Amino acid sequence: MNPERFRRIRETLARRQPDLTVLMERVNKTHNFSAILRSCDAVGVLDAHVVLPEKGIDLHHHTSAGTTRWMGIQVHESVDVAVQALNREGFKILAAHPGEGAKDYRDLDLTRPTAFMVGAELLGLSEEGMSLADETVVIPMAGMAKSLNVSVATALLLFEAFRQRQLKGMYSQTRLSKDEFERLLFEWAYPEVARIYRDQGQLYPDLSAEGEILS
Repeated sequence: MNPERFRRIRETLARRQPDLTVLMERVNKTHNFSAILRSCDAVGVLDAHVVLPEKGIDLHHHTSAGTTRWMGIQVHESVDVAVQALNREGFKILAAHPGEGAKDYRDLDLTRPTAFMVGAELLGLSEEGMSLADETVVIPMAGMAKSLNVSVATALLLFEAFRQRQLKGMYSQTRLSKDEFERLLFEWAYPEVARIYRDQGQLYPDLSAEGEILS
């Protein structure tokens, strides 16, 4: 392990936000799905949540710019199951939908546990998804178009959360538990070795300050 690469991995992991996420409800275009994952990685999302479209989605390593290695993807069978799981973890569900009563996304406190729920490109969020949200949010626009591309809209929402959290100092130190941080650090640094240890039911070995495996 190159010490400089290990340092970058460690610093990136230390900035991960366990209480910021996205719930994609049946986003069915690979390029949008991948772009949303890249935005998630850029603002430090730890795990993204997905309800897959009926025909599934083909996500290759190169189309997601490798972000699937650095971020967990939790797949749920339905939006109801996904929201229940997020609610159990204390997330507030903010549905991105430009309807009546929707609030300007910049006016909300996005430093609290936040899950942005976004829908497919043409159909948007389902009625069920909308009914399960705590609030709806809107991105103000001055043009003729009524909405943005889903990946662009999601990026704007995430980067506003990033801005607010930076101002509050939420990226200045790790927000993961010691055990979770050390587990993820080993898996990020040595994914193949970690898989062998998991298959054998063994605990991961310790790492040195330079990222070397200690026997």
